[in-house]
Amino acid sequence: MKNQDYHSSITTHATPEEAFNKITRVSEWWAKDFEGQATKPGDVFTVRFQNGDMYKVKVAEIIPDKHIVWDVIDSYQGWHDDHTEWVGTKIVWEVVPRADSTEVTITHSGLVPAFECFNQCSQGWDYLMKKSLQNLLNSNQGMPV
Repeated sequence: MKNQDYHSSITTHATPEEAFNKITRVSEWWAKDFEGQATKPGDVFTVRFQNGDMYKVKVAEIIPDKHIVWDVIDSYQGWHDDHTEWVGTKIVWEVVPRADSTEVTITHSGLVPAFECFNQCSQGWDYLMKKSLQNLLNSNQGMPV
């Protein structure tokens, strides 16, 4: 049976370069409580939320304007039993030019239906992709949590 990692795509009229740069501006679409950097390989950043959730992420790979890989190196989710379920997962971004638009795809490799947080985490990513990041890309105004 095929792994069913979380996966989502959006389309924008932003250029691939603009889309790529806005993905790296994590505090403008993911979390207001952001520390660190997310612009080059080796950068480490942490996002925190009012409910106590925390994700520490290392930038593993970047191909400018095309591809980003983030490794989740630490996490805490206090609302379910396996508080560090995200540790060891990868968040992979693809930015692909289309005829008159740019497609932005996220795959959270390792975030699978067997995870205790899968449904709620998928809803969170859906909001971040389809509302917050989409708004940042199209109107320069994200809606970080």
